[in-house]
Amino acid sequence: MNARIAEPPIGGTIDHILSVLPSLIPSAQRVARICAERPEQVVEMSGADLAAAADTSPPTVTRTCQALGFQGFQHLRMLLVRDLGAAARATRSSEAGTAGWLQGIADGAGEILRTSLASVDAAAFDAAAGAIVAAPRVLLAGTGASGPAAQSIALKLTMNGRPCEAPVDGVSQQLTARVLRPGDVCIVVSSSGANAVTLAAAAAAREAGATVIGVTSFSRSALADYTDILLVAGARFQSWDQGAVGAGLVQYLLLSVLQLAVADRMDGDDAERARWAIRDELGAIVAEPEDSGDTVDAGSARGAS
Repeated sequence: MNARIAEPPIGGTIDHILSVLPSLIPSAQRVARICAERPEQVVEMSGADLAAAADTSPPTVTRTCQALGFQGFQHLRMLLVRDLGAAARATRSSEAGTAGWLQGIADGAGEILRTSLASVDAAAFDAAAGAIVAAPRVLLAGTGASGPAAQSIALKLTMNGRPCEAPVDGVSQQLTARVLRPGDVCIVVSSSGANAVTLAAAAAAREAGATVIGVTSFSRSALADYTDILLVAGARFQSWDQGAVGAGLVQYLLLSVLQLAVADRMDGDDAERARWAIRDELGAIVAEPEDSGDTVDAGSARGAS
């Protein structure tokens, strides 16, 4: 049984289950998946009922609940009852066609974001923010669908006066990670925690002695083996038809909150001067041309956009 008892916040029980599920043995995965996908039925079940539904034994149900971090089945059942009772019973639009489809996607994304950060460990989050603030050098590593979130947070950190590097391709990320030093930070973003290209960058950063911060959806993924600090969020999108949308939104949300925490901790005259210098430069980049006879052809403007 885990020493630390899981107590997810209201609405976060299913996210917690899904974050641990991939690390379980097959029989335990069947139990956990039923709890995550059919909570309304599970709250009406006994341990023996759940065992029968998962084609396993009652002791396996108990061990599964404990492997998930709960005291036992009744503890898990109580949390599911709590979450179901607190859930908003919004009526989904029955409108057919594009409008209904768009609303369904928006509703699904909103539900994902509402509880997506429930599995983030507060102490780990604080440690991550502190490490980024203190690091001489910060590297962002993320490829595939996780790449855009990594690139976005890199830009925001730079705008806050916290310079960082974010090579786009995996080879550059790995090579850069190899030349990091102790005290530097490598933020590795991988929703699955199993992307081989991203894992190579994480391994290189760890071998170099840098602090590795992992951002993923699963607490016991391969990425966890290479990280000093692990931030877990957003496993629920894995059971949603529009998983790619959910994954990107959750990563962007968590990294944006981390960026705000870093900005809040950066103080002193040097940091403030750096922020204002970057803002002035950004203003110059996006400023419209002076009225000095310079004109921009409409076709050129469309091409540039």
